[in-house]
Amino acid sequence: MITVKELTKRYARNTAVDHISFEVQKGQIVGFLGPNGAGKTTTMRMLTCFLPPTAGGATVAGFDVLEQPLEVKKRIGYLPESPPLYPEMETGEYLSFVGKLKGLSGAELGKQVDYVCERCAVADVKNKLLGKLSKGYRQRVGLAQAIIHNPDVLILDEPTAGLDPKQINETRELIKGLAGDHTIILSTHILPEVEQTCEQVIIINKGKLVATDSVHNLQNRARGAETVLVEIAGRNGSLEMVAVQSRLQQIAGVSRVQFKTSHGNRNVFEIESQKGFVRGDLARAVVEAGWDLNELRPAAMSLEEIFLQLTGSEAPTEQAATKGAQ
Repeated sequence: MITVKELTKRYARNTAVDHISFEVQKGQIVGFLGPNGAGKTTTMRMLTCFLPPTAGGATVAGFDVLEQPLEVKKRIGYLPESPPLYPEMETGEYLSFVGKLKGLSGAELGKQVDYVCERCAVADVKNKLLGKLSKGYRQRVGLAQAIIHNPDVLILDEPTAGLDPKQINETRELIKGLAGDHTIILSTHILPEVEQTCEQVIIINKGKLVATDSVHNLQNRARGAETVLVEIAGRNGSLEMVAVQSRLQQIAGVSRVQFKTSHGNRNVFEIESQKGFVRGDLARAVVEAGWDLNELRPAAMSLEEIFLQLTGSEAPTEQAATKGAQ
C-alpha cells in the first residue's frame, strides 16, 4: 500500500530525511516514532505530497508522489494534531462541506455523512455546533472528515493529544476499528498508544531509519539476552532475599538476578540469562530449594526501553504535550 525507497529531503546543508526505505502493507496500523527533530513530520509531508523529496521516491496506493500527486491526495485521509474544524458550523453541515470538497455529491454524499457519523460515534451531535463540542467529540469529528471519502490510507498526527483517559481509550478503539478498511500511519509521542494500537513500528532518528518491525520482534531483537520473571513463595514464612538471589545466581547461564517486587510471602525476581537458557533448570532449582514456584514467564522489553536503546534520546511519555519540531 505504501512503498518508500531511499526517500531524502535536504534543506541547504541540513538533511532532514536521509535515504529511508520501508513498506506498509494494506490494512496495517503502523506507529511512526522518533525524537524531536527526527524527521517524522517531514516524511509525512512528502508522503502527502505537501513537500517534494530531494531524492528517492515513494508510492501510495500504487501512485507516485512526484508524478501523480493528485491521485495520491485522493487516496489519503489526514488528521492533523488540531482537527481542521469550523466552530460556527454544525457537525453534519461541516462533514457535508468536507465531503463536497473531496468530490462527493448527491445521495452518495448523504450516505457517507451518515456512515462516518455512525462509525466515529458522532451521530448524537450531528446537529450541534462544533464550537460547543468537547475535545473528544472534536477529535472524532476530525477522524470522520478524514475518512468521509473512504481513503485507502489514513495519516494521523497525535490523534489523542490533549484527551482525558476515557477519551484516549475511545479514540484508540476507534482507530483499531478502522484498520483493515484503511491503512493507517500513526505519528505519536505516546509509546503506550503504539504498543496498544499498532502492529508495526517505524523508528527514525536524525533523519535515518533505525528500525522497522513488529513490536514483538523489536522486543526480541533489542533484548540481547533472555529475561524471565519468576515469582517464588516460601513454604514456611518469608523468604530470605539474599539466599534466593545467591541460589539462582549459581545456575549455569544466569548472568543477573534482580529483586523486582513483593506481595506478602510472594516475591518476584527478574532473571537474565544467555540465549538458549533452559528454563527447566531454573524451575528445578526453585523446587529443590524448598520454595514454591508460583509463576515463570518471559519479561518483554518495553517499547520505551527499545526507543531509548535505538535512539539514545529521552523517551516520549504519556504526558508529552508538545509536538516535535521537525
